[in-house]
Amino acid sequence: MPLRLSDFHYDLPERLIARFPTARRSDSRLLSVDVDNGEIGHHGFRDLPAFLRSGDLLVFNDTRVIPARLFGRKATGGRVEVLIERVQPDNRVLAQVRASKSPGAGSTLVFGEGESEGKGESGGEGESAATVTAEVLGREGDFYLLQFPVGMDLMTLLAGIGHMPLPPYIRREDGELDQERYQTVYARKAGAVAAPTAGLHFDEEMLAALGRQGIEQVFLTLHVGAGTFQPVRVDNIAEHRMHRELVEVSAEVVAAVRACRARGGRVIAVGTTSVRSLESAALGGELQPFTGETDIFIYPGFAFRVVDAMVTNFHLPESTLLMLVSAFGTKKMLLDAYKEAIAREYRFFSYGDAMFLYHGGRD
Repeated sequence: MPLRLSDFHYDLPERLIARFPTARRSDSRLLSVDVDNGEIGHHGFRDLPAFLRSGDLLVFNDTRVIPARLFGRKATGGRVEVLIERVQPDNRVLAQVRASKSPGAGSTLVFGEGESEGKGESGGEGESAATVTAEVLGREGDFYLLQFPVGMDLMTLLAGIGHMPLPPYIRREDGELDQERYQTVYARKAGAVAAPTAGLHFDEEMLAALGRQGIEQVFLTLHVGAGTFQPVRVDNIAEHRMHRELVEVSAEVVAAVRACRARGGRVIAVGTTSVRSLESAALGGELQPFTGETDIFIYPGFAFRVVDAMVTNFHLPESTLLMLVSAFGTKKMLLDAYKEAIAREYRFFSYGDAMFLYHGGRD
C-alpha cells in the first residue's frame, strides 16, 4: 500500500514555532529516541556528549548561508522580491522571483536603490548601496535565470544589499541577530539559501569538548536550496521528485567513515543534509567520494548504508525532511515522538529544539 502525504501530517500549535533562537546555541532542548525500542528521553542539548563515545564520528555540513533575498524593482516600475537558489559561473544566478507580473526574458531588475528598505535591524541608519541591475535571461524550470554584471563581486554585493533568507514560517524580517545565528559556527563554503539547522545548536565550546572526548569531526558540503521549502504536491509520495542540490563528499570524509567503521565507532550525521549527502555518495553500494548534484529522496523503506545515528530538528508536517527522519525508525515511532514533544512544548523548526535518533539496542 503506497504511503500517502496525509500519513505524515500532525497538528502543531502556532505558539511552538520558534521565531527567534535561544540566548545561547546550546540552550536548546534535546529529545532522544532509541529507534530500536521507541524509548523517548528528555534532555538539554548540552547532554548530547553523554550519548556519544570515543571512536564515534560526527559528520557536519559546512555550507554557509548567503544573504540570498533581494528587494528591488523592474526597470518599468513594479516591485520585485528575488530569492537566489544557486550562484552559477560568470555571475549568473537561478532564482525565484515574486512580482505582481512575471518579468519576461530581456527585462531588467534594479537593486540597491535606497537599500536599507526591508533590511530589518541589520540595515543601519542611512545605509545605502550602489544601484546594480540584473537582466532576466529566461526560465529554467521553476526558476528564473538572471545575469548580474560580469566582473562584479557578487558576494560583496549580496553582503551589502541582501537579506538572510529566513524560512517563511518565521514570519518576521531578518535582523542583525540572524546574520550570526542563522549560520553554524563552522560555516565555511558560501552557497546555501537555508541553514543546515541541526548544526545551529553546536557552539565552539561543545565542539572542543567533543574533541577531547575522542569523538572525531569531519565536514562535507551540501548547499541547501530554496526547494527545501517547497511542499510535496502529490498524494502518493513515491511520485514526488526532489529538487537538485550541490554536494561535495571528499575523499577525507570517506576515509574518516571507513576508519570509524574499522574501530567499531558510529557514523553520526548532524542534520538531514549530512544524511542525504552521505547516502547519496553511497548509492552505488559503497561510500565513495562524490561531487555533483543530488536529488535523493529518503522516505520509509529506504535502506541506510552509512548513517548509524542522527541529530536533527523538528520538521514541518508533510515535509520531505519529516519523511527522511521517519525512514530511520518508523513513521509511527517518529509521530509518537512528535506528539510527546508537542505535549512537552518543545520549540519547532529552524530555530527550535533538537532530536537525537540512535540505535540503543546494537553497537
